[in-house]
Amino acid sequence: MPRNFEDWLSEFEDSIASWKYYTDFEKVYANVNKIKNELNLLNGLIGSKNIEVEFRNLINEYPNVLKAIPILIAKREKIVIIKDAIQDYYYNFNKMNYTIEDYILFMRKTGLFDLLENHLISNLYDYVTGVEVGMDTNARKNRTGDAMEDLVESYIVKAGFVKDHNYYKEVTSTKLKEKWNIDLKEILKNIDASTNNKKVKMAEKRFDFVIENNGILYLIETNFYGSQGSKLNETARSYKMLNEELKKIEGIKFIWFTDGKGWNTAKGNLEETFNEMEDIYNIKEMKNDIMNKIF
Repeated sequence: MPRNFEDWLSEFEDSIASWKYYTDFEKVYANVNKIKNELNLLNGLIGSKNIEVEFRNLINEYPNVLKAIPILIAKREKIVIIKDAIQDYYYNFNKMNYTIEDYILFMRKTGLFDLLENHLISNLYDYVTGVEVGMDTNARKNRTGDAMEDLVESYIVKAGFVKDHNYYKEVTSTKLKEKWNIDLKEILKNIDASTNNKKVKMAEKRFDFVIENNGILYLIETNFYGSQGSKLNETARSYKMLNEELKKIEGIKFIWFTDGKGWNTAKGNLEETFNEMEDIYNIKEMKNDIMNKIF
């Protein structure tokens, strides 16, 4: 019995968030602990009445303290670029490339001295923990993708497949060529040329999973879109074209697991793909044992 697109779309989940989706505290604590000693040394500047002198002395005695400074302005990179009317600065916080006076200028101009000397904080370890929590929210988009991969993988395992025996994770087109002698180079090049969108380039395609079963090689993609975005339409178009091309290769099937209310903003292109692609499934279908029906 043919599936109805609107019914299928109405089953999409509004979230795939797990307990650790919102903040990965283990990563936060690990990042802060890497510079714990340097932060403790910098704590000595809090409430200082002569902060420039004390900072100068601190850097002379413990130059490694510099590596803890970028995170104080919520920046992970150790090279910090400052564009100024007088000159452009490229501060290196791994190895000093300017005089201490220039680093004092950095601390003053960025507001870090004000933060420390006016006692606006009481402890840099706690302060940086808060900064890391805030910065970790930027990783949520990646965690959404990872969560969908993990969910799909759990159902693959439940269906009886064994990792690196008959199912494989994160398989590149190069690996497909090396292990199974399947060359997708021209197919992917043609799709890139047709979509003409840098956001969904496929020339170096990586499939989330590959399953070997009964002489068939299943190439699997997964994603979850909880909110709208410019990538959705191109993703749907690209996967539609990829499916059309892969159907021409004997012994290959393309499967797409997707979900998320974000698709409501790009339902037109998704519907086109749904109507052309036999093996496109949502989370509810996985819960209803679709894996054992596919493979």
